[in-house]
Amino acid sequence: MGVYNVHERLLAAKASEVGALVDTLSAGEADRLWPGRVWDPMEFDRPLSVGAVGGHGPVRYTVAAYVPGTWVRFTFTGPRGFHGFHEFTVLPVDAERTLLRHTLAMSTSGLARVTWPLAWRPAHDACLEDSLDRAEQACTGTVARRARWSPYVRFLLAVARLAS
Repeated sequence: MGVYNVHERLLAAKASEVGALVDTLSAGEADRLWPGRVWDPMEFDRPLSVGAVGGHGPVRYTVAAYVPGTWVRFTFTGPRGFHGFHEFTVLPVDAERTLLRHTLAMSTSGLARVTWPLAWRPAHDACLEDSLDRAEQACTGTVARRARWSPYVRFLLAVARLAS
């Protein structure tokens, strides 16, 4: 199964400001982009750099490419059946606006062909929208339309908490 999943937010901020958010990924309490207080935190074996190994919760990956302030790509190493990458890209629109885009491109195999659409995708989509809310809050001081979790996502999170 081919998966191409994009989340993006137009931010009223300079590209350098948005890029600085991307550069804080996996920086623990200093991470201003990843919603690690609600979702599993993004953690690596070293600071964000090519070759860093880690992930968030059961989703594992390696930093495959990194251009500070501009772009970072993660190649999946888990869960089993995820083959591809996800990335954050900072795209300047003009001097005062920037598009922050998250792209996930992968194929699935085995059990992931069922678990991606039933569980992983809804959770992924909610997590990414929370991340974009954090970016908007950090850049503008407010969030125009805060993301909301569906009842199904709330159910998935409750099940995940019970299982852990």
